[in-house]
Amino acid sequence: MDFSPNPDHELIIEAVDAVCAQFDDTYWSERDSNHEFPWDFYNAMAAGGWVGIAIPEQYGGGGQGIAEGALVLNRVAASGAAMNGSTALHLTMFGLNPVVKFGNDLLKETFLPRAAAGDLHVAFGVTEPDAGTDTSRIITRATEDGMGGWIINGRKIWTSKALESEVCLVLARTDGEPGSFNGLTLFLVDLDPEHCDIAAIPKVGRNAVASCEVAYDDLPVDAWRMVGERGRGFHHILHGLNPERILLSGMACGIGEAALRRATDYATEREVFGRLIGANQAISHPLAKAHMELNAAKTMMMRAAWLYDNGHECGELANTAKYLAAEASFFAADQAVQTHGGLGYASEYHVERYWREARLQRLAPVSQEMTLNFIAQNIMGLPRSY
Repeated sequence: MDFSPNPDHELIIEAVDAVCAQFDDTYWSERDSNHEFPWDFYNAMAAGGWVGIAIPEQYGGGGQGIAEGALVLNRVAASGAAMNGSTALHLTMFGLNPVVKFGNDLLKETFLPRAAAGDLHVAFGVTEPDAGTDTSRIITRATEDGMGGWIINGRKIWTSKALESEVCLVLARTDGEPGSFNGLTLFLVDLDPEHCDIAAIPKVGRNAVASCEVAYDDLPVDAWRMVGERGRGFHHILHGLNPERILLSGMACGIGEAALRRATDYATEREVFGRLIGANQAISHPLAKAHMELNAAKTMMMRAAWLYDNGHECGELANTAKYLAAEASFFAADQAVQTHGGLGYASEYHVERYWREARLQRLAPVSQEMTLNFIAQNIMGLPRSY
């Protein structure tokens, strides 16, 4: 990797910052409180071409890599938009990546130009109520309809943006029984209201973008909507999951940066007992630690993105980046609340919103504990613990 300044990256940061500056913390607080999708923000980002930054140029996208996508989402989150802003965009960046890599020409030509223009909203349906993190236990079933197509039945949970999305990338079992990663197949399906029942899941934060339970009831799917090979769906979604971890690490670092900025400003303005509270090492040292940890996580993010964009195995570093960023983000947000004292619990200072959204990073899309399991077993060769 080349660690010298990248003029293209600097231009991306400057341009995204300019768009995000139009949407302040009050805007995001209102979207969160009202459970309202940030359409004005989304449309502004789509108009600038940022939603389709990682889609190939031949389909109208920016033709950039996951590294550039991660930088975009980092700046969005760092602006104060946090997860409410970044997850309004990121599903198009990582969710359609398996289509870019493995989709047939008709799939690509039909959906990628619309996604690049910001006209197509995409959801990602993998997690199930009874499978959780164990993807091998997926029971949503796709059966052949006898005419070359498929019928899908089952339930998915935590399908973000399903209420706004027209299509969803769904992992379903076509062969074999639960307990195996083989036999899972990937489809890009329509969220047809006649066959899909979508309900938002009440949750603690990131309420501008709903997470949903989706029930599929005899959903018809044309044969050409299969992504890649039958039975190889789990292997295909790794081209969504590893980029997702990299993008999420950028978002997590952005939340931490927003929280740290608020905390630093407050610590240099607030006087208690005749002195600025930032002069107290009990305040300054944790904030300095947060700054260093965020920088370290962001460096790991860029290293993982470089590996992916250059065609190298990146599973270890993608998971490492996500883990470190989640820890650094939550520590920074927690210290921001602590720095504000009792006012940190007040909505008007916004750090409680960052804290709620930073907490999510340690759970989704995979828990910190499962990330440690992955590293212990697959990288270090330690015995499987479950």
